[in-house]
Formats: sequence, C-alpha cells, structure tokens
Amino acid sequence: MPRILLVEDETSIADTLVYALETEHLEVCHTTTAGEALKKLHNPFDLAILDVGLPDMSGFDLCSEIRKSSSLPILFLTARDSEIDRILGLELGGDDYVTKPFSPREVAARVRAILRRTSNQPTAVAKESSSAKGTLLHDPSAMTISCHGTPLNLTAYEYKLLAALMSQPGRIFSREQLLIKAWDDPGSAMDRTVDAHIKSLRAKIRAQSPDGNDPIETRRGLGYTLNPESV
Repeated sequence: MPRILLVEDETSIADTLVYALETEHLEVCHTTTAGEALKKLHNPFDLAILDVGLPDMSGFDLCSEIRKSSSLPILFLTARDSEIDRILGLELGGDDYVTKPFSPREVAARVRAILRRTSNQPTAVAKESSSAKGTLLHDPSAMTISCHGTPLNLTAYEYKLLAALMSQPGRIFSREQLLIKAWDDPGSAMDRTVDAHIKSLRAKIRAQSPDGNDPIETRRGLGYTLNPESV
C-alpha cells in the first residue's frame, strides 16, 4: 500500500483528504508542521502532500529541505493561485500543484497519477558516452540517471524530461512534445512549466559537472535538445 505524507495544519482539510486518500487504498501519515514532517521522513514514503502555508515553515521551504536528500514526489496545496507561485513550486522540485478550494477526490486522483508516473519505466535506452568530458548514464530498470558517475537527485518530471532528451540525442523536442512525454495530462500544464523544470534540471547537472556546463541546449523558438556527445 503506497504511503503518503500529508503536511496540512487545517484540521477540516486534513480530515477530508485523509478520508479521500484512504478510500483510494493509500496509507496516510498526517502532520501539522514542517518540523514534524522532517522528523517523519526517516521512514519511507511514496509521495508527500505539502500545504504551502504551514505555521513554522512554508511548504516551499520544506520542499527545498526535502530535495537536499530525496527525490520524493511532492504535491503542493495552496490558497494562492498566482502563476509565479506555481512556477516557484515547480522550480523548487514540486511535481504538481492544487489550489484551494479543491475537491478531495481530485487531489486523490492527482496523487494516483503521480504514483503511476513515478512507477512506470520509460522506454528510453540507456547509453554511455565514450567522451572523455564525462557521461550521462540512464538506467531504466533503476529509474536513475547519473552524471559523471553520480546519480542525479531528480523529481519525477525532471527524470522523464531528461530520459526523453536522452532517448534521441541531437533531436529538437518542442515544449509541447516534452509535455506529452512527461505529463499524464499535458493539457493541464503550461509551456513555462517545461522551462521551469529544465532550469532546475540544468542546475542539478551543472552541480555534478567539473566544468559547470550542462548538455541541454535551447533552440530559441523551437525547444530543447541534448548534445549527442554527452551520451
């Protein structure tokens, strides 16, 4: 049974979400503060649902703390519906974003969609570079991508985006094509969503690269491509 960490300080919202998630045969561990959540994370979870407006730390800050050591899928809950908040949440490593008021059944459906997405194995074939400058190595069976021998700590969307680019190095993928490859419901996302995840992905690759470069190239007006020499 998948285990969900729910971090929500409003009792009425938490109670309805716990009921909806348990109805979907998901095990829920509920905490009301970020501090409590961080203590719980020594236990294994399959997904975290974070309220942005927590009393001791924002859900965005909590996400940043989680991302220091884990690629746990994260769904944000927030009363704010501005585009900048959505983009910020995605840039910090969130996998999805739901605005209050919401239907608990919708949240449960989004959780199920993320769990399906993170459990599916991509079709991209692993390749290892012969370049002396370094490699990107994709292991589909373990669902990991390594840079210079170190596994990258990727969110589900970042993983699928990079796996798609690695599947055909040198090919230019439009934002729409990448949305289709990485999102279960591409129509619910925006072109800037892809840009936000690519930005985060590049930062993680640069952090592992001795020269501070990354192999993802932007083709203005067209989309993104992966330098063939990197795989």
